[in-house]
Amino acid sequence: MWRADETGLLPAAPVGSAVLSKAPELPNEWWEALNASLDALAAHRTRRVATPDTDTITQELVTESIRGAFSGGFDTTVQRWVPAHADLNWANVTAPVFSLFDWEDWGNAPQGLDSASLWASSLAVPALADRVRQERRRDFESRDGKLMTLFVCSKILGPYAHPEDPRLEPARRMAEQVIEELQAG
Repeated sequence: MWRADETGLLPAAPVGSAVLSKAPELPNEWWEALNASLDALAAHRTRRVATPDTDTITQELVTESIRGAFSGGFDTTVQRWVPAHADLNWANVTAPVFSLFDWEDWGNAPQGLDSASLWASSLAVPALADRVRQERRRDFESRDGKLMTLFVCSKILGPYAHPEDPRLEPARRMAEQVIEELQAG
């Protein structure tokens, strides 16, 4: 079996590397396009399963990742699986014209994976991380969005954590907050 992909010229350059160290200037229209795109994607249906970091995302992977980095008496069961890009970071979006590219990992994933992934790649720029959380608030407030926040934090804080990663402390603080929220309720 052969596979062919059709490609087109991107409308602008990528925002930056996967993890940013300085804030990009993004107009409100850019954020509106991001939100519309992620919401439209989540409304679709597919049998494909997402492969973030080339690993097929399963309930088992979510639980193992979270439990490998955090303890706590809370359930890690994902309730809602929706289509996701599954590799959303600043190297895979363009600006000032919004475009989302690099789709080889897309498929069903827990609700909030894309939002949490973009937030995690923003943590070295606190104002940008806050803007991602504000724009995608619905995802982050959902139980599955909280689990995905822990899932992405587990990649930053887990066994392969780099001691000089500027995202360590903000990820640690957020993980503590989310664990408290999950335990409370």
